[in-house]
Amino acid sequence: MNRPQNITIAGSGLVGALQSIYFAKRGFHVTLFERRPDMRSNRISAGRSINLALSDRGFRGLAGVGIDKEIAEISIPMYRRVMHDVQGNLSYQNYGKDGQAIYSVSRGGLNCKLMDLAEASGVKIHFEERCTAVNLETGTATFDGPLGTHAVTPDFLVGADGAYSEVRNEMEKRPWFNYSQYYIDYAYKELSIPPNDDGTHRLEKNALHIWPRKDFMLIALPNLDGSFTLTLFFPRKGELSFESLDTIDKAEDFFRETFPDVLDLMPQFREEYAANPASAMVIVKCFPWTWGDKVMLIGDSAHAIVPFYGQGMNCGFEDCSVFFELLDTHQGAWSDLMRSYEKSRKPNGDAIAELALRNFIEMRDRVADPKFILQKKIEGRFSTLHPDKWIPLYSMVTFSHIQYSEALEKGDRQEAIMQKILALPNIDEKWDSEEVENMILQAIKV
Repeated sequence: MNRPQNITIAGSGLVGALQSIYFAKRGFHVTLFERRPDMRSNRISAGRSINLALSDRGFRGLAGVGIDKEIAEISIPMYRRVMHDVQGNLSYQNYGKDGQAIYSVSRGGLNCKLMDLAEASGVKIHFEERCTAVNLETGTATFDGPLGTHAVTPDFLVGADGAYSEVRNEMEKRPWFNYSQYYIDYAYKELSIPPNDDGTHRLEKNALHIWPRKDFMLIALPNLDGSFTLTLFFPRKGELSFESLDTIDKAEDFFRETFPDVLDLMPQFREEYAANPASAMVIVKCFPWTWGDKVMLIGDSAHAIVPFYGQGMNCGFEDCSVFFELLDTHQGAWSDLMRSYEKSRKPNGDAIAELALRNFIEMRDRVADPKFILQKKIEGRFSTLHPDKWIPLYSMVTFSHIQYSEALEKGDRQEAIMQKILALPNIDEKWDSEEVENMILQAIKV
């Protein structure tokens, strides 16, 4: 197939909007179809937005079309985790080296900004248009909208319509298309802390706050208006779960006992807890990500993951930048581009799905464990002394462009070394010694 000219994208979410900007800036004619109303004039559904953590991979995707600085202006840098224990005591863990941060950004605010930038690039967006059918051979997509049912047949169709993608749904019906979905036994509920009367934040602004409680956790990310978005990640069913907290009084008593330093900061707790849903979290894996030369999947349509590494959006934005780097490499050889894209991204989509699940355990349980804190100190010291030999896993994922699959492999090797180091007698006393440094150096050589 020759290079297409007319591109249709199903889904104007974060990845679909960014992908449309990439296409438009390369001279393609781009049309976006979105099933929801225009969120710029219709408030985003409360309780389903989860603030996002934008990091290096996401910024690289934005920089590819020159909009990274504009997005940074609507983001707040978070330089460290602040852990809150049951007594209200605080402890701290920096995310990376001095000056390194992940950036809190409102999903709705970012999506609105990307749609503005897409339209400014010449992209046409149609709202309240639900994709209901796809012909994979022709690339034809059928939409139900305000004027009824209609079909469009672009040169190329992009499925950026999320974890429950209608474009992917058509692929699932075909032989040799492999698909799996897995719902974790946890759900999330969104709450909030309003700003002080003067518009300032009630907690440390430039940090991600975590209340780790072994089997569940509460997190808080800052917003530009002085508020915090809180997300409770909690078992769906069981003795202590969303199911068991079946009245507002039970939920309030649970918060007062489990998160005593935060409830008084939440004057709208009862109203928000009642109104906001407990939403599911799903992992989606599939292959192939393309169909012939007419259709491709991108973002959550191809690789939905749980949010515990803050990499869902970042991975989707990296899909965009990698796709267009490959477009330049293949110089219009569209078939070769399709195969290279899915071959490159599939292993990384699987790897970040695994890493995200593991990070849930770390965030809810290990971040408050003295042994884990010691491990981070040892890794940080060794990485500073030998940056060419050791990059902590979190830094590989968040502050580098090392492929996720490579980060997972290296992280597993490093974790095995660290467990041996932590088992040394008196490691608490000699963690920063030359002896420990040399032992790690020897272990790396093996």
